[in-house]
Amino acid sequence: MLIYRYILRCHLGPFLFALFTLIFLFLFQFIMRTIEQLVGKGLSLWVITQLIALNLAWMLTLAVPMAVLVSTLMAFGSLAANNEITVMKASGIGLYKLIMPVLIVSTILTYLLIVFNNDVLPEANHQARLLLGDISRTKPTFILESGKFSEDISGVKILVKKTYENSNNLDGIYIYDYSNPNTRNIVTAERGDIGFTSDFKNIVMNLENGEIHQLNNLNPADKYRRIEFTKHRLLFDAEGFGFQRTGDHALIRGDRELSSKEMRNLVDSMTIQIKTNYENLITEQQRNVLTLKSLHYRDTTVSMKEKSSSDSVVTIYKKLINSGNNISGTLRFNEQLNDQIDVYLVEIYKKYSIPFACLIFALIGAPLGYRVKKGGFGIAAGLSLSFFLVYWAALIGGEKLADRGMITPFLGMWLVNIILGIVGLYLLFKSS
Repeated sequence: MLIYRYILRCHLGPFLFALFTLIFLFLFQFIMRTIEQLVGKGLSLWVITQLIALNLAWMLTLAVPMAVLVSTLMAFGSLAANNEITVMKASGIGLYKLIMPVLIVSTILTYLLIVFNNDVLPEANHQARLLLGDISRTKPTFILESGKFSEDISGVKILVKKTYENSNNLDGIYIYDYSNPNTRNIVTAERGDIGFTSDFKNIVMNLENGEIHQLNNLNPADKYRRIEFTKHRLLFDAEGFGFQRTGDHALIRGDRELSSKEMRNLVDSMTIQIKTNYENLITEQQRNVLTLKSLHYRDTTVSMKEKSSSDSVVTIYKKLINSGNNISGTLRFNEQLNDQIDVYLVEIYKKYSIPFACLIFALIGAPLGYRVKKGGFGIAAGLSLSFFLVYWAALIGGEKLADRGMITPFLGMWLVNIILGIVGLYLLFKSS
């Protein structure tokens, strides 16, 4: 029991180091990818922190299996390099027993990741998509530059001669207001200031010593007005400048924002819908054929004397011709449903196959680290990266093939686990 605790303690440090390193790399990549959407929009630190925290969910899902591989390689490599495994084997403790506590802990991690992927990750992905959408709709912070017209406010052009770096004061203000199609206003002022209201819904400009020139577009000759003012305040709509959160139900959840249970319910309902469509189609065709058989006619001449009988024959034939369009439409609709079912099944299997990689990587890392006999982080990270790149490329490729219906969703998500599991068992057998 002490040996098992010692082995797990050898794994703990490398695991935490690899986990935080991988999360940092994923986080750095995410920030570099989204930095253009965040800069210049006046977002609070709390909003940016929320966005990062929500995206940590998918980073954790990917980082844990790879951290298991790194820690297993480093721990068993270090034990082998220090001849500790040799001493343990001489004491009658084989490699199978040495790897057993690692496999047990990996199984626990697999279970916890499965729960995490079904209970936490979908909600985090949904909230992150909502928040990122809110941020993308937020306009950049309103900025006035000296000597340049600003058209950030809808229906208004603003030109200022001078701005002040440490205040909102302005000198030499010219405002061209064309928001009202019936009038045109030109406002000039010697000085003033600009700012947002507390709720960021309006932009307020306080002007001093200026004039308002107003022209009526409906009657330009007679309706010109000129107004002088000492102080004047303008209010503009600031829609889009202030950050606003949308409701949780504003967007329909995608496949990555649903738990496996929710997606399984959708798959069952779509399967029933496909079956119902086929049954309705067959019933309609059978009804048309039976109705047609009930009418008596020879060659092309209707045997019945009444014209209504002839009309009924023509009507049935038209229904049969139109039913061809119904058949093709129903088949296309069912094909779309089958494609959507494959997408949901891929995501369901992915929620289990990625956590199961913890167990697979532990099975690979232990014999591989023992055979390498070096516990350096560089070698462990290099081997881990190689295996993880192969794993991730196979997983993405399997997902694409399964979405296109070229292979089954189960095979697309689990084939790489099966292959790497066999490789791990072979390495374990050879190393023992």
